[in-house]
Amino acid sequence: MNFDVRSHANAVAPIMSRLPPPSLARHDSPRPDTAERKRTRIWDLHSNLHCSIIGTCLSASELRQILGRVGISRPEVTDHELHIEGVRIAGRHDATGKILNKALDQRHRLSIKRATGAQTADQLLAYWKDGVQQGEIPGTYWAVLTHPMATEALIRRAFGDVHMLSHLVGSANRADLKRLCQLEAEKVALEERLQRQQIQLRDGILARDETIRELRLALVSRVVATPHPGDDTEDDARRALEKCVADLERRLSVETRRREAIEQRHQQARQELSVEAAARRAAERSATQLTDELQAVEAALMPDLNTAISMPNLDDRLVLYVGGRPNLVPSLRVVTEQLGARFLHHDGGIEESSNVLAGLIARADIVVFPVDCISHDAALSVKRLCRQQGKAFVPLRSSGTSSLLVAPGKEAPLCRVENAPSAR
Repeated sequence: MNFDVRSHANAVAPIMSRLPPPSLARHDSPRPDTAERKRTRIWDLHSNLHCSIIGTCLSASELRQILGRVGISRPEVTDHELHIEGVRIAGRHDATGKILNKALDQRHRLSIKRATGAQTADQLLAYWKDGVQQGEIPGTYWAVLTHPMATEALIRRAFGDVHMLSHLVGSANRADLKRLCQLEAEKVALEERLQRQQIQLRDGILARDETIRELRLALVSRVVATPHPGDDTEDDARRALEKCVADLERRLSVETRRREAIEQRHQQARQELSVEAAARRAAERSATQLTDELQAVEAALMPDLNTAISMPNLDDRLVLYVGGRPNLVPSLRVVTEQLGARFLHHDGGIEESSNVLAGLIARADIVVFPVDCISHDAALSVKRLCRQQGKAFVPLRSSGTSSLLVAPGKEAPLCRVENAPSAR
């Protein structure tokens, strides 16, 4: 879960530079007659909250579409200028303000519907904490701020949590980038080391060949200069020749051992480089997956005001989710429905029968499963059944909701999934 910290800081810094005013909404505390109370409208909230609402609860493309209805949005207007205009309209109790309030209600109708079950301030606080834990910040934030039971303290709490979340997410993103830079530096150092060792090995081999050539020439010269049999110096010449040959063999053995040591170091350096290259590729794949997930969460949580990010729409397709953690299934269902799809779940054979898996896959349009929370046999069964029935399947990096957000963008021909990580 991530969003652009700099753009969010630019939007929130003027607000956090001072404490919120004594009253952030027209009502200070909830009254027991909740049946007679109506949800707070955006113009009834304090203007200090409008910036965070527009930036968190609406994407740049959604805001541009809303302002286009009232004739404000034009192609040459930047996202930041649209954001400023949206904040200004949020405080107006007129036709444009009503259009903006209605668009927010329509965008987050599911969150508002779930929030109606909160009849007390404590229940509403529990609903906010659960929404933060599940990563459903935009809809939960709007539902809590406009709820009839929202108190001054609860509004301050939600406002502060949205602000601090940007710092936590930004810190995690910087750590991933720092690790990637370290791996790049190590790769460069290993390549330089390998190049130096290759040069040393080449020079050693050339020197060895030159030494062997000189020794052979010396041996030939010595043999030619050896006296013929019958001369008085024949024994001395033979002993000198044997000594020369022994010396040449000793020097050749030394050079051979030296060459073998250089070749061994060269092979070790190549292995180290191969290991580092594999680690770098794994880090790059992980960084790419994290970036996809962060961009998807940015679109749902706090989109970049300078880049319009649109969430994918699955056009009422049926998504089958196999495996995962049971406590996350409700959140996964909500995420899938927000993407415009229908949701089916199978636990992978833990409590539900594996025999019904083939029938569920036949009904589904897309099959997804988290590789960190599914048995090896269940993952193999899903792949086999999908290939038999011609269904697309997408292995997810983790069982969290952020991985499911980017799953529609990973949908590809079945051959692509061969390179996906193996299920544990």
